[in-house]
This record gives sequence, C-alpha cells and structure tokens, in this order.
Amino acid sequence: MSSSFTLSAPIIDYLAEVNPAEHTALKACRTETASHPKAMMQISAEQGAFMGFLIRQIDARLAVEVGVFTGYSALVSALALRQNAGPGGKLFAFDISEEFTNLAQTYWRQAGVESTIDLRIAPAGDSLTALANEGYAGKIDFMFVDADKPGYRDYYEKGLVLLRTGGLMLFDNMLWSGAVADPHDHSPDTVALRDLAAFAKADPRVRAAMVAIGDGLMLVTKV
Repeated sequence: MSSSFTLSAPIIDYLAEVNPAEHTALKACRTETASHPKAMMQISAEQGAFMGFLIRQIDARLAVEVGVFTGYSALVSALALRQNAGPGGKLFAFDISEEFTNLAQTYWRQAGVESTIDLRIAPAGDSLTALANEGYAGKIDFMFVDADKPGYRDYYEKGLVLLRTGGLMLFDNMLWSGAVADPHDHSPDTVALRDLAAFAKADPRVRAAMVAIGDGLMLVTKV
C-alpha cells in the first residue's frame, strides 16, 4: 500500500489516528487498490488529508486532476470541493485509461460525488488545452498532477494558463523515491522531475516549494 516516503509504519498509523477520518468510499478505494499490481501509483492517506486541507483552505470551487488511476485523489478533491461549493464545485479529471477510471467511478458513486467530476479520457495535454478554450483560462483554483513525468513541464505551462492568480498546483512524485538526489541517475523520468523543480524555483510567475509528503510534492502558486 502506498505511504509517504521514509515514514515508518507506526508513524503512518499515528497520522491516520490524528488526521480527519477517511470517508468510507476513500477507505474502500485505498484498501481495494492495495492489492492492485500498480498500487504504488495511489497517493497515501496522509497526502490525501493534506490535499483536502489545501482545497478547503483556499476555498477552491474549480479543480483539475491530471492522472486519475483508481480515483482516490480525485475523490479527495471532489469531497473537499463539495464542502466548499456544494453542487457548484467541479473537478475536471484527465486520464487515458478506461480500465483504471472505470474502477475510480465506482468509488465516486459510493461517495455520491460523480456529478462533481467531469472525467475526460484523452491525452492530458489536449484536455488542458481544450479546457482553456472552453473559457476556463484564469479560473481554476486547484490542480493536481500525478501522471507521466516527461509531460510535467507541459502540464505546468498549460496549468498556469488555467490557474487563477493565487491558485495552487501540486506535482506528485517529485522525490521519485530518492532518485532525484542521485547524481548518477539520468533516466528520463528523473531528469524531467529535476528540471521541473529547478525551473519552478527560478520562475518569476510563481512561488514554489517542495515538501516530503507522499513521494514528494511540489506546491506552485501563481502570482
């Protein structure tokens, strides 16, 4: 089962005790996905709690997710959006896998948030461009990216077009299980993550910070 990088099992259990209780559909999604061959693609419960807190804190009403998998992070976002905006909240969820997202939709239905989530099966770069063309440029409050790492820079740029001033983007797997700190690792995924971190740090359009939650999260705010 997925958990935050370097955290011990007792600490993970403690975090579950002190964080808000998971919705039953979230727990079902996390528990059932644990037996999936690609279970490590799912975010941890403590990362979900952090994301839900951020969405509530910035009073997000419109959000985007790039990379859905079995739907845990999208469900976190949809539940928080519902708390902020009731039926007026909307999450645009982008993925290329019908197999994974068919599973995701079962949990969304369990939680009663399927009407909050606009799922689009297509390459994420195309979906982000389409969303801007639909009039959402400068209107998105929150965006979470957990997809192909070489595509992160494209999603970053297209996300900035969509994001409102003060809006927040999160990029997952930015520590890549520690590979980014290994100077001998020049794999395409690792290089893409290092390059994005360096670019965001120097980008005058944003404020950026990285934290060791999950497999590393980079937080980017549009200024």
